[in-house]
Amino acid sequence: MTRLEQQMQFLMEVDKLKSVQRQTYLIHTHRQENDAEHSWHLAIMCMLLEEYSNAKIDKLRVMEMVLIHDIVEIDAGDTYAYDVKGNETKRERELQAAKRLFQMLPEDQEVWFWQLFNEFEEGKTPEAKFANSLDKIQPILLNDANGGISWREHGVLEKQIRDRNKNTPEGSETLWAYAEKRIAENVDKGNIQR
Repeated sequence: MTRLEQQMQFLMEVDKLKSVQRQTYLIHTHRQENDAEHSWHLAIMCMLLEEYSNAKIDKLRVMEMVLIHDIVEIDAGDTYAYDVKGNETKRERELQAAKRLFQMLPEDQEVWFWQLFNEFEEGKTPEAKFANSLDKIQPILLNDANGGISWREHGVLEKQIRDRNKNTPEGSETLWAYAEKRIAENVDKGNIQR
């Protein structure tokens, strides 16, 4: 198989990301977003909100990370943030998926995707911290804008949201402060349980 054929095969495979449904609803319709929409939204957020990163970042690297971070969910499926049982096996399922998917690429690009994926998962670099902050804040913004549909459906507690976001300020204190206000308002409205 030629390099181009490998790349095209991978591109057709990752089109499946459009079929992986998440629990968060879109704001202009009563359907759930898919992983491709989520990743695109994070890339746009990075473009617009880079200035709020706690540290100087390589914006392109952040965008690369957020565009590929959920590709593994093609095989592993989306694990809801507050699904305790599902989160127990999430890492192993995602690693198996990454192995299958990334090996479809030419070797240099396989290495590159692994680097991006691992950097995002480890969350240690300024870019990974910011990418992870965007990933955690985006569902808060959507839930806030749509009246907390998925929070209400799942009976999400304020403590669960705060526990999940304990590291979010490491990427952007400003964006986390904005998200915290949305959380508090939704607790007051009854969309999030105390």
